[in-house]
Amino acid sequence: MSFSYDTKEELCRDAITSKCCALAEAYGILLYCNTFSARGIKIITESRPFVKRLPKLFKKAFGVTFDILPEDDGKMSKLSLEITNREKLIKIFDSCGYDIDRTIAQHINLAVLEEDCCRQSFIKGTFLAGGSITDPQKRYHLELVTAHYNVSRETYAMLLDMGFNPKSAPRKGNYITYFKSSTEIEDFLTTIGAPVAAMEIMSTKIEKDMKNSVNRKVNCDTANATKIVEAAQEQVEAIQRLEERGELKNLSEKLRQTAALRMENPELSLAELAAIAEPPVTKSCLNHRLRRLIEISREN
Repeated sequence: MSFSYDTKEELCRDAITSKCCALAEAYGILLYCNTFSARGIKIITESRPFVKRLPKLFKKAFGVTFDILPEDDGKMSKLSLEITNREKLIKIFDSCGYDIDRTIAQHINLAVLEEDCCRQSFIKGTFLAGGSITDPQKRYHLELVTAHYNVSRETYAMLLDMGFNPKSAPRKGNYITYFKSSTEIEDFLTTIGAPVAAMEIMSTKIEKDMKNSVNRKVNCDTANATKIVEAAQEQVEAIQRLEERGELKNLSEKLRQTAALRMENPELSLAELAAIAEPPVTKSCLNHRLRRLIEISREN
């Protein structure tokens, strides 16, 4: 199963308690489901736990049952639930504060969402019906999709009021409210009742950060090792040129000692070389002498 599926399954494990929150959750589902109009309601989903939750939720929220329930044989990827009965539709519209014969464009009726818990339940419903979340191992992305422009804008404003910082965009006739920040997604999931999914994102982020830190260190160590090898190779080649030209014996004793030290220890770093020098010298001093050997080797 996908991370999105597992997240919705976690949300559906929450008990349906108060009627006001059941109504708010069902309201969010209606505004983000496939069809919510005077002609009927259709909810299409791949989530089996969501399919099991819907009849109980609508019974608690509206006192109605679905006219069409899916026959899940385990082979169908998408399942559909529908309400077409006129009396049931009127009852649902009335509960949401709509006039079924006058509603043209959907808006969020904030009178249904007066309490903070109801707003959280509403957002939960929007995610169950029109939401998805990408596997955090791949990237961080959570989105809510609705066909109603006004609903999308009002959901966006509601999320701002709740302390979130969402983004929005149109896509193929639908309207998207989305998050790309892992922290925002974690807070969103915790707010709507999916702390396990939020913790999984946190754990994944920590794991990624650790891997990146290790990779950076390895890359840095590799780069430093490469520099050390290249510098030592240049120094050895310079000393060999001086020796071939017979110039090494004409240098000062300190330079001859440095040349001998390097030739005897071609694999050591500058700091390691300075540590075994006799008499002791600083890294800076040793570096200066080796650079002088290179300069002299290039003079002729």
